[in-house]
Amino acid sequence: MNYSPKLSARHAVPTMPTLSVIILTFNEERHIERAIASVRSIASDILVVDSFSTDQTIELARNAGARVLQNRFVNQAKQFQWALDHGDVRSAWILRLDADEVIEPDLAEELMRDLPSLPEDVVAVNFKRKHIFMGRWIRHGGRYPLVLLRLWRKGHGRVEDRWMDEHIVTWGGRTVTARGGFADICLHDLSFFTAKHNSYATREAVEILNARYGLFGQDRERILGSAQARAKRFIKTNIYNRMPLFAGPALFFFYRYIIKLGFLDGREGLIYHFLQGYWYRFLVAAKVVELEQGLKQCGANADRLDRLRQLTDLKL
Repeated sequence: MNYSPKLSARHAVPTMPTLSVIILTFNEERHIERAIASVRSIASDILVVDSFSTDQTIELARNAGARVLQNRFVNQAKQFQWALDHGDVRSAWILRLDADEVIEPDLAEELMRDLPSLPEDVVAVNFKRKHIFMGRWIRHGGRYPLVLLRLWRKGHGRVEDRWMDEHIVTWGGRTVTARGGFADICLHDLSFFTAKHNSYATREAVEILNARYGLFGQDRERILGSAQARAKRFIKTNIYNRMPLFAGPALFFFYRYIIKLGFLDGREGLIYHFLQGYWYRFLVAAKVVELEQGLKQCGANADRLDRLRQLTDLKL
């Protein structure tokens, strides 16, 4: 971590504090055992909150040593907050892990070494996430490192109440950043990738319309995730979302692929940066146009919300 406590040889090494890992799942039989195995050495408790999977996720998670609870899914933010509120989480620290992510051995060792000696005013730890796409580490295009707040002291953090791009917000102290490896390695194919991003685009379009019309408020907190996350949120809200809708995706792709050297990521990088940096952003813009057309006849926000529920099937 960028804070490295130096222990005196005359003192015993502090014991590892208790740590709960929370993983949300729905049909994650390809990933769940790998995710659990990656945190087994550091976790005193592994909680899987499942959205009523129809595959072997639950059985595999339990066999791997996790506790499993089930809850009806609304969105990522509400599901994770439900886990915090109802998951009987008693550990000193909480770690958020997606089912297709892994804590690499060097990060696990770093946490075991440094977490016991962090000062009391350190309440959260950022991780530097790498993205593995079609078997290739995407190193350029501004995609590495993605600095995400994923570990915090119990009682000092919660998840934002948003439909998309939710982060952990913390209070009561400062944040440090770990150096070790943390990776997103999805084993699904491009059909899954595009279907997932189609769903994401609907939710992000709703967030844009919420900001535009004040439909159900915004979750504003004094301390949001990492500095990188705060900067991205500011740019997206105050610059990108105010651009002509179809200019933004083209400029963003140019920035990522040319200015931030995304072309150095090879063939897999071209596929990834085009789909995630252009096609997805264009799809969000198109859905904003479509949904806003559907709201034209709505005079009040209550009417707009009812109409958005009909158009998106989201439980707004």
